[in-house]
Amino acid sequence: MGAGARPQFGVARPMQGGGDSSEKDEKAEGKGGEQFPPLPQDAPSAPSTGSEANAEAMQRLSDRMNATHSGESEVGGFEASVHKIKEQVLPRLLERVDPEAAATLTKDELSEEFRPIIMEVLAELKVTLNRREQFALEKVLVDELLGFGPLEELLNDPDVSDIMVNGPDQTYVEKKGKLQIAPIRFRDETHLFQIAQRIVNQVGRRVDQTTPLADARLKDGSRVNVIVPPLSLRGTAISIRKFSEKPITLDMLQGFGSMSEKMCTALKIAGACRMNIVISGGTGSGKTTMLNALSKMIDPGERVLTIEDAAELRLQQPHWLPLETRPPNLEGQGAITIGDLVKNALRMRPDRIILGEIRGAECFDLLAAMNTGHDGSMCTLHANSPRECLGRMENMILMGDIKIPKEAISRQIAESVDLIVQVKRLRDGSRRTTDITEVIGMEGDVIVTQNLFKFEYLDESEDGKILGEFRSSGLRPYTLEKARQFGFDQAYLEACL
Repeated sequence: MGAGARPQFGVARPMQGGGDSSEKDEKAEGKGGEQFPPLPQDAPSAPSTGSEANAEAMQRLSDRMNATHSGESEVGGFEASVHKIKEQVLPRLLERVDPEAAATLTKDELSEEFRPIIMEVLAELKVTLNRREQFALEKVLVDELLGFGPLEELLNDPDVSDIMVNGPDQTYVEKKGKLQIAPIRFRDETHLFQIAQRIVNQVGRRVDQTTPLADARLKDGSRVNVIVPPLSLRGTAISIRKFSEKPITLDMLQGFGSMSEKMCTALKIAGACRMNIVISGGTGSGKTTMLNALSKMIDPGERVLTIEDAAELRLQQPHWLPLETRPPNLEGQGAITIGDLVKNALRMRPDRIILGEIRGAECFDLLAAMNTGHDGSMCTLHANSPRECLGRMENMILMGDIKIPKEAISRQIAESVDLIVQVKRLRDGSRRTTDITEVIGMEGDVIVTQNLFKFEYLDESEDGKILGEFRSSGLRPYTLEKARQFGFDQAYLEACL
């Protein structure tokens, strides 16, 4: 190699069949054949697989963009015929019935009283019904007079967890975590508004144009929110969150796949050992269900006070006193807030104070309670992760008029809260406990936490179910000392490791 010549790092060889001379062909066959082995004819190449997946994804987007939906509830043939007859019978029935007397009867008694009157009206209208249609008509009429009209059918369906009425012509329900349109329809906006008023009047609240927002609850504990025109542009909107009639326990949540056996054991011990717990999650993720399940682990000898805007917690305890806030009257006076009730609750000798949901400055009152001998207090709040939950608590206290530096607020949170339980509703409709996180203390001006358990997403099955596993971090829990005071330290340690 001459001076200044560039060193050769390799000789470029032509690909197979690329040259004219036989020598080149031999080289290509001898070396190039090994360097570039021929692709098997039946195996798809990687780029085409990627392009197929891309084409499939683009097709799905195109289908969604071009899809048309009516958006109106379709009422089936039998229901439609019964509904039509009801419209004819109801006015004549009301002429023959004293509404005040009817209101004192139960649904079964009213059905017995109505039967001969309905037959009389049908004879007048020259309408003949078979036995099934008669029973359906009686039920619809009784629901209309004593119940909540078309909503009764959905309220009695155990598979329905949420009911969303978007005006008289459109109602959606949630079944097994998925939304679908419901086969019911209201007569008109006036009919829907009357039912909304009937719901809120049961708990001594009202809804009209001066107070177009109202929170209420049904007798079975279901939570109701009503918003009426002019705020709702498509007519009266009613949102009902139903709760299971059968009390849900932590073991049941484990059976549903919401958590692992070790997580279930750790939460049972946390509830029994009076740890201060914050349950964090999004709307409909199961925060209230988790709080009700944790309450089963409270000692029956403890006095528990719950404070909510609309009482929906149903604790499984003998010594439990629920408190509820009060909205202002027409003059804007007389409102009782969650903060007022927390301050009053401290004078009622509680062992634990449980807040349904914290949204503002009452967070500081709860932290004060947690720090002053009311260990085992719990609450829920909206946040997407344990770290965000702590940030939201700081922000909620700063929203109030409390003149305290941020570092002091962070220190108060770190000293008060023991565990953050993060719950999530995944896109397949399942609800999972995704994190159990300990709050350890302060390091500088930052709150230090450590994860005890975490849900790791792995894959998705062919039918759209999300697959994953619950993993323990294997760390020694910082709250072990609290568990030791109640004799659960060994069980707690084994659950966390």
